[in-house]
Formats: sequence, structure tokens, C-alpha cells
Amino acid sequence: MDYLKRCLADYTEAGRYRRLRPLDARRDGRLVVAGNAGDQSLLDFSSNDYLALSQHPDLVRASREALERFGTGVGAARLMSGDLAIFHQLEREVADFKGCAAALLFGSGYMANVGMIPALVGRGDVVFTDRLDHASIYDGCRLAGARLLRFRHNDLAHLEELLQKERGAGRGLVIVESLYSMDGDIAPLAELVALKNRYSCQLLVDEAHATGIYGQHGGGLIQVAGLADQVDMVVGTFGKALGSYGAYVAGSQELREYLINRARSFIYSTGLPPAVVGASLAAVRLVRQHPEMRQQLAERATYFKECLIKEGLPGNPGPSHIVPVMIGDGATALRLAEECCRVGLFVTAIRPPTVPEGTARVRFSLTLNHRLDELAEVARLFMATCHRLQISVSF
Repeated sequence: MDYLKRCLADYTEAGRYRRLRPLDARRDGRLVVAGNAGDQSLLDFSSNDYLALSQHPDLVRASREALERFGTGVGAARLMSGDLAIFHQLEREVADFKGCAAALLFGSGYMANVGMIPALVGRGDVVFTDRLDHASIYDGCRLAGARLLRFRHNDLAHLEELLQKERGAGRGLVIVESLYSMDGDIAPLAELVALKNRYSCQLLVDEAHATGIYGQHGGGLIQVAGLADQVDMVVGTFGKALGSYGAYVAGSQELREYLINRARSFIYSTGLPPAVVGASLAAVRLVRQHPEMRQQLAERATYFKECLIKEGLPGNPGPSHIVPVMIGDGATALRLAEECCRVGLFVTAIRPPTVPEGTARVRFSLTLNHRLDELAEVARLFMATCHRLQISVSF
């Protein structure tokens, strides 16, 4: 097994080595890490629990009730004996939440993408993906066996050039994220719909990081753009702003029935634990009823970016609650993240292959657990750490 050692050594030398870091507690946006010098409390800026729902009393209560009613698991795939009425209830409410005719639950966003994409396209078909699409999308494309063409990030001219030259006679599928998880920027959805119509393609939009955050009822950026009836299929997760676990695909009733029969990650997976489904159902209802949560998150994100600018961070901070601070070199990003931990801030170094070579960064995720009155001090502390380490950073 020497090749394993060589591979790990190469990862270490390139600044790409990853390790798990077990936490002793996680509460109200703070992480407790045990160490030789005693427990350390860190303010968490790496979580996707954007609306701080994972410990919300409504979700905990609904999860407990489902646990006590149905038990810890369903014991089978849904096409066997693992289907519960509560699954169908959540699917109906998600479909309404997204403005679609139907929805289908999956075990995770990863499982949704690697199950759905190969069900939709195969040999003789072509897929056009944004270069910054999530790894699960690319893995789904590889499993599909369709021809894969990548266009430059959010570059509509490049996408149209590829569509003109490479569309071909088979099925065509364009895949984007509505909000990009590592850059915090937003896809031009209306223009993408126009292009997919012009070139007779289907459009798949991954709303993992936008679900619950945008739209009058939290339905995402597709809801903001008024395109729910023009996007062919939507993927979203419950494990981020909705504070639970699992994922969904939303679209037409025919799409739902087709995926039940063709998506292997659905057909051959045990159904989600009932306690998880109960929590997700409570989360969907909660975000629809409380638009002020989205407003409060937007206020925190805006304020934090303003604080970083006042502390001298150059560049364009972007439009969302995801705030990447660019560094470039992976080892330098890792060193900065480790030093941030020493001063009480948990931020994650994002390195290749998660992001393109030369674009390593630390990524701040704003959540409702972050108080306005502490964000100015966080910005000051972070920039002071960068200056002390002589690390050049920018938005």
C-alpha cells in the first residue's frame, strides 16, 4: 500500500491534505474543540446552517414526534416497504414551495445529482455545465456517459458558442447552480432559460444554497426570477438553510414518475429516517411563515462585507451571504485558517480540487447565529491576522 503513503505525502506537499476535526459541542453558532490546553470555543463561519434552523425548537419537536411515531428508520427502499405517508406530505409541500407540479425526495443533494443526471441523458446526448458546478453534478455527468462540455463561469456568450457548435441531434441538458457555493455569486437565470429554449435543451438548476434564503416564501432564486414554470428541473437540499438533511428534485409530475423508475440512487437506497423527514417538513413551513429571517440574514451579510471593506479588504464583495476571501495558494490558505482558529474564528480553507488551481480561499458563511454587534470585531480580527501573517487577501 505504498502508493497510499505517496499519495498522502503529495497531498501534504501541495497543501491539499484534508483531515477530520471532531467537535465536542456545537451550539448557537459556536463550536467547542477539545485540546491539550483545554476546550476552545470558536465562532463558526463554515456552516451552511444559514437560518440557524438545525437547533430550532420547531424542528426538534417535529423530529422527535416523527421518531416516536415511526421509529429510527424505515428499513427498506421506498419502492419496497420503506414508503411512508409523511414522505408524500413533504414532497407535496416542497412542490408547492418551489412552484412546481411535483417533487421527489433523495438521500442527499449528491445522491440527487448522481441519480437524476444519468436518468436524463446518456450516450448520444450532450451536457453543458458551468465550470464551477458542484462535484456531484460532474460525477452525475460522468456516470451518464453523455458528452460533457464546460462553459466559462456565468459566461453566456461562451455557452451559446458551444450550443451553436456542439448541440447535436440527441438530448441537450444545461446545468447550473443558482447560487454558487464557493464564490457566492448568482447565475443569470432568465438568460439561461432563453438559451435553453432557443437550442431545444432542458435546464437543470441546483438551488442547494439558495433554497430558503431568497424569494417571497423562501423558494429560491428561481422564485425571485419568476421562472418556476420555465426551469425543467430543480435540485435543492434540506441540509443547508432548512437545517435538516436530505434533498429533493422538483419539476413536472412526469419527471417525478420517471425518476422513480429510472434514478438508481432513489430506487436502490433506503428511505430517509422519519425523524429527518419530520424536521424537514417543519423547516419548509417555518421559512414560508417567517420572511423576516431572510431579511435578517441579508442585513448581516451586508454589514459584515461593509466591515471587511472598512478594514481594508479590496475587491468586489459579491451579492450573497457567502463571502469568499481570495488567497491563491492552498498552503497559505490553510495557514491562515489555522491561525484564525487560534484567535477564535472557525473558517475553512477551500483548496483545489474544490476550487480551480490558484484560487484557494477562506470562505465565510453568514448565518443567523452571527450577531450584528460581533461582526465588526470579527472583521477587525480577521484582517489583523492577515496583516500579522503578511498574507495578501481580496474579495
